[in-house]
Amino acid sequence: MLTDPIRKARQKLVLDHFHDEVRQDWDDVLATFPHPHYELVPTLTVHDGNSAVRDYYRATRVAFPDQNHEIIALRHSDDAVIVEFWLLGTHLGPLGQIPPTGSRFRVRMSAYFIFDETETLVCERVYFDTLSILKQLVGGLDMKNPKNWLLAARCLKGLLAMSGDKPAPSLTETRPPVFND
Repeated sequence: MLTDPIRKARQKLVLDHFHDEVRQDWDDVLATFPHPHYELVPTLTVHDGNSAVRDYYRATRVAFPDQNHEIIALRHSDDAVIVEFWLLGTHLGPLGQIPPTGSRFRVRMSAYFIFDETETLVCERVYFDTLSILKQLVGGLDMKNPKNWLLAARCLKGLLAMSGDKPAPSLTETRPPVFND
């Protein structure tokens, strides 16, 4: 049963996690997990362990050094804190194989911060619409300007190259839950 003290402790941990991500204080963010684990459902990628999560942070902040968020809502469930938020930033570095466009994006997201039976944060599972992000990044280019044609083509080439990445089996090979009557 979720009690008020548990709810408050979870909420503080999640809000501290968000705050430390914006400050890019990776040591403090990682201190919220004994074993850092991110699941990015739309891209079918998992970042598991301290090193992999630090690499993920580094790559996303190279692409979007001003990445920030605006929390829309925060909800509690028996085993998770669910946060709806706007993620925003400016594409100033490569995003995987997609070259920087200089465009800004703002996309609505949901993150499930999942806790185990000992109240330990074990996973941040994130859902978002990748097409909304890509549309803003590439759509922000002035295609009337011929110098942007090559950049748009390079973005498409990078996106196509990244689309061949193998999905994380833990995100694609799930089992249905068993419901008790």
